Order: sequence, then C-alpha cells, then structure tokens
Amino acid sequence: MNTVTLLLGGLALLLWLHAWQRGDGSHRRGVVEGWRTLRRTLPLLIAAFLIVGYVDVLAPQRLVQAWIGPGSGWTGLLLSEAAGILLPGGPYVVFPLIATLYEAGAGLGPAVTLVTSWAMVALLRLGFEVPFMGWRFTAVRWGMGLVVPLLAGAFAQWIF
Repeated sequence: MNTVTLLLGGLALLLWLHAWQRGDGSHRRGVVEGWRTLRRTLPLLIAAFLIVGYVDVLAPQRLVQAWIGPGSGWTGLLLSEAAGILLPGGPYVVFPLIATLYEAGAGLGPAVTLVTSWAMVALLRLGFEVPFMGWRFTAVRWGMGLVVPLLAGAFAQWIF
C-alpha cells in the first residue's frame, strides 16, 4: 500500500467519523453514495485497465522506443503531444496507460509531454470550453497549451 492510498483512506475515515458524530445517519448515506459512484465508475476502470494490459503486451518495446523513446527527439515530443491531445478519459485511464508506455521505453521528455498535453489541451474539452468561454479564450489557451507541453518535455529530456 502506498502513501497516497493511506492518506486517502485516512481522510475517508475522518470524514466517516465526522458524519457519524452528526447523528443524522449521514455516515450511512455517505457509504451508499460512495458505492453508487463505484458501481457507475467500475466498468470504466475495468475497461481502462484491460486496455493498459493489452497495450503492455501488444506494444512492442522496440516500437515504443523508436517513436517516443529517449532518442526520438522532437518527433517523439510532437507524437506525444498529439497523443495527449487525443487521449480520452480521466487520470485513472490516462496515468496507467502512460506508465505502461514509460515502462516499455518511452523517454522522460515524451512522457512529460504526453501528460502535460493531456492535462492542458485534451480535445474532448473543446465541446465545453467554446460554448462557455468563447473562441478567443479557447484559441489563446490552446495556443499556450500547444507550446507548454513541448517545452516541458524538451526541458525534462534535456535536464534529466
């Protein structure tokens, strides 16, 4: 068990105790809501982890190293940025996938670029961003969002 799991478990316990002390049954309602969320999310998590497993066994290490390995240069950074922009899903989907690619030989720079571009400019956000924030805001953010992941990856590759 890692530190983050212990911290989250401790926080859940503290919240359960606080809800229990209220004396209004909120400790039970919180558990029920948590289980509902788990039931809704579990199929996504199972599918994501199966995809990660298949990427792990099907993606040849030689191919990963050639395209986004430590020596892939700007090509690897650009491919990683494009992949990050196109990756759907939240952290439970994306981080296991990126970790699998990193373990298969992706370079630090491309891995940093992939995470950063996914976090900053995921394509699926456009459908929400444009209606709420407008085209000008979206264009400025995307302009910055396309540069920053490449710089982060290049610096990570160069410094480390």
